[in-house]
Amino acid sequence: MPGRKLQPSRLAQSPSTKKASRLRPRLLAWYATASRDLPWRRTSDPYAVWLSETMLQQTRVNTVIPYYEAFVREYPTVASLAEAPEERVLSLWSGLGYYRRARMLHAAAKRVVSEHGGQLPRDVAALRTLEGVGAYTAGAVASIAFKRRAAVVDGNVARVLARLFAIEEDVKTSLGAARLWSLANALVPDGDEDPGDWNQSLMELGATVCLPKRPACDACPVRDLCAARRRGIADRLPRTAPKRRPTEVRRTAIVVASADAVLVARRRVGALFGGLWEPPIGDGDGLAVAQSLGIDGTSLEPMGRVVHVLSHRRLIIEVLRAPLSPRARRRPWPLPGPEYDAAEVVAIAAWRRLPHATLARKILATARGIGL
Repeated sequence: MPGRKLQPSRLAQSPSTKKASRLRPRLLAWYATASRDLPWRRTSDPYAVWLSETMLQQTRVNTVIPYYEAFVREYPTVASLAEAPEERVLSLWSGLGYYRRARMLHAAAKRVVSEHGGQLPRDVAALRTLEGVGAYTAGAVASIAFKRRAAVVDGNVARVLARLFAIEEDVKTSLGAARLWSLANALVPDGDEDPGDWNQSLMELGATVCLPKRPACDACPVRDLCAARRRGIADRLPRTAPKRRPTEVRRTAIVVASADAVLVARRRVGALFGGLWEPPIGDGDGLAVAQSLGIDGTSLEPMGRVVHVLSHRRLIIEVLRAPLSPRARRRPWPLPGPEYDAAEVVAIAAWRRLPHATLARKILATARGIGL
């Protein structure tokens, strides 16, 4: 219905008992037969649930699976994670993005060990005192791992509820978010039904059927209960304000390398990509960055450009390459800039084990001729 103006939502703060009583059993029955077989669903270990929910924040399931499996192989318990060196934790996280999640997870694991005897708290309020655990993660862990009656609202759940109940407020405003959480709380079952399965059924529906741009309404097990479908506005919900275009940032990277070794620098904690290693990146042209490294600018060879988009920034990196002589491999290197706290030449095989971002991999791949 093009051009139709959305009217303020007439949704009450709670769903009708009749609609909830029809919605729950049908969605739970669908989830029991249609849910994906995911590694964190094969265990009831609270640590595994917490780890998976942390990794899944703003990250696709298919991307998370190999990271999750590698992480639990090396750190199968909260205690083992608490004892891990931060650099190794970041190394296992390399390429997954949003590295603050890894640091917060590590810090929270230490506190679970020191303050909770190595056992994750069972209720939402206590879980929320842990670093990096917000309302969604606390609700997910409490309901899935401990069968507590707790709601969750992530992007998938917000989309499903906005369509089922035709919520027309912007779901990212305080009013829209409050409506979603009120509704989610009212829908969580008690009694014999599993609140964790219920929450996962909402998330699964949003991830596989109630898709953002082209909802597969014909495959939806509760399509006849969907107010947005009935009104012909399912593909227009949920409403959100347009995203701001990311700010464009131009920088220069210099890859000082041989076939089997490369100069890398570690970014300070608190800086973008803090604690991660990368080829030196600086402002200005290649000559300025070369000067900061104390290398001959005339040896620089242009290799190409890398574009890397973050949530609020679009990084455009010009990649230059300089030869790494045997003598230069042994000399101490200056810090490339104030955002770095270490710089050294490492073997490519050793660099793979250092914590690094996808951007660093892109830069090295663009430089070519390195044994990646």
